[in-house]
Amino acid sequence: MPVGNLGPEEAVTTSPDASLDEVTNTLESEGVGAVVVTEDDSPVGIVTDRDIALEVGNTEDIADQSVESVMTDDPVTVRKDEPAMELSRTIEEHNVRRVPIVDENDKLAGIATLDDLVATVGEQLDNVSETIESQSPDYQP
Repeated sequence: MPVGNLGPEEAVTTSPDASLDEVTNTLESEGVGAVVVTEDDSPVGIVTDRDIALEVGNTEDIADQSVESVMTDDPVTVRKDEPAMELSRTIEEHNVRRVPIVDENDKLAGIATLDDLVATVGEQLDNVSETIESQSPDYQP
C-alpha cells in the first residue's frame, strides 16, 4: 500500500507569515494537531499544537507572532508513491508523529500520522487473521 493512501487527501495548511492566533483558531476549527506551512504548494515547515504550547512560556504575547517563528523548518516528507513501510521508517528515524506527503514535484499531497500508520497496521493484521481462520477451520482464537 502506498503512503498516499494512509492519510487525509488534504492537509491543513498555512503560510509562514500567518499569526499564531490564526493558526490556533485553525487547529481548533479543523480538529487537527498540526498545520503544514507551505509556499507555492510545497511544504516549508510544520507547526504543531505542542510547538505553540511550548512557546507560551517564552513569549508575552504570542498571538501576533508569526508561524515562521515557531515552526519546524524543512520538515521531513515522504513521497505519496512510497510503500507504507517508508512512513514507518521515517517516523522512527526522525522521531516525528506527522509527516507531510508530497508528489513527484515535491508539492503537498496530504499528511500521514503515526495514528494513520497504527490504524493501517491494525487493519492489515485483521486481514491476516481472517485469512488464517478461513484456511484453518479448526482454529479457535
